[in-house]
Amino acid sequence: MGGRGNGGVTGRGVGLAGGAAALLAGGFRYGYPDLALLGAVALVAVVCGLVFAFWRPRLGVERAADPDRVARGEPARMTLTVRNTSRLRAANLVATDRCGGQSVPVPLLRLRPGNDTTVDYPVPTSRRGVVPIGPLRVTRGDPLGLITLARTYGGTASVWVHPRIHLLRAVPAGMARSLDGRIDKVPQGSITFDSLREYVVGDELRRVHWRSSAKVGELMVREQLDTSEPTIVVLLDDRVAAHPQGRDGVAESFESACEAAASIVAAAIREDVPVSLHLVTAVPAGPYLDVLTEAALRPGDLDATLRRMRAGRLGDTLVFLTGPGGRDDLGAVSALRGPYPVVMAGLFGDRDAAPVSAADGLIVIEAADGQEFAAAWDGVRGW
Repeated sequence: MGGRGNGGVTGRGVGLAGGAAALLAGGFRYGYPDLALLGAVALVAVVCGLVFAFWRPRLGVERAADPDRVARGEPARMTLTVRNTSRLRAANLVATDRCGGQSVPVPLLRLRPGNDTTVDYPVPTSRRGVVPIGPLRVTRGDPLGLITLARTYGGTASVWVHPRIHLLRAVPAGMARSLDGRIDKVPQGSITFDSLREYVVGDELRRVHWRSSAKVGELMVREQLDTSEPTIVVLLDDRVAAHPQGRDGVAESFESACEAAASIVAAAIREDVPVSLHLVTAVPAGPYLDVLTEAALRPGDLDATLRRMRAGRLGDTLVFLTGPGGRDDLGAVSALRGPYPVVMAGLFGDRDAAPVSAADGLIVIEAADGQEFAAAWDGVRGW
């Protein structure tokens, strides 16, 4: 089906239309029938060009990405199928498909009614992000080149280019919180009392707290919590100020930080360890890899985010990933050592600066890219 169109009369068409008007006017005014005949022929040519160009072919467009989600640098292809749904005329058109910032030619020569043609082309995956594809742009003109008209057909699709994932073999251990306030690392989970609630059908009777039930007058059940289960909290610094060495809207330090975040999330999921992803400038929504794919540098307030992280106490291991501009903020991050027993910082893109002191128990990994971060992560002994 057809979409919006644009285009119009070419320079040749404007000249021919003007010449037709002048010949007709001169022929009728001064009695030269030959001039009037030439003007009429030129006018008929312009009208025929308009009719030819404005004929709207009926095209069905289908597209499929294989795959539609891919890691940076891995291959992905788009398959485009165009069907001529007209009943009477064959399509002989010039068409291009939009793939990111590129135009891909789509041959539609002698496409007979009911027939289709398929084009398969690679999708650029050299950069992390969402690659928009489509719509199909069809340009139609008359044989004399008097009129050109472009229309769009079909919808759009997207290919999600995720950050590269590097294998992390080490995973933080759990933290057991005892009643006297101590924090110990334990290899397995431990169950401790958390709260009381009313009994509901299906609860185990061995969890009924009889003394409290007698006081309240109805059955109360103990809620228990596995306090030693490790919970990793990843905080990605997506502030513009943290990654000042960007070029053409891309900062390599931020790309490396996204790769590190994706690697941590993938390792936690593989080991069945709870993990949460947070951004400094926004509240993420959706699958974590999709969030990292869409992440972009924006203005943000790190202090407000750290206050929220402190109040929330979202886990026991905090990993802060930042760029050269976040070096001076590591002190504020290390202050979260209270609610978060283990705090780690990944610093990207600033290896030549003075080393960061690991004061207050802050673990700092300085890395040039995501692969170097993964190697250093596995070497950490401070979990």
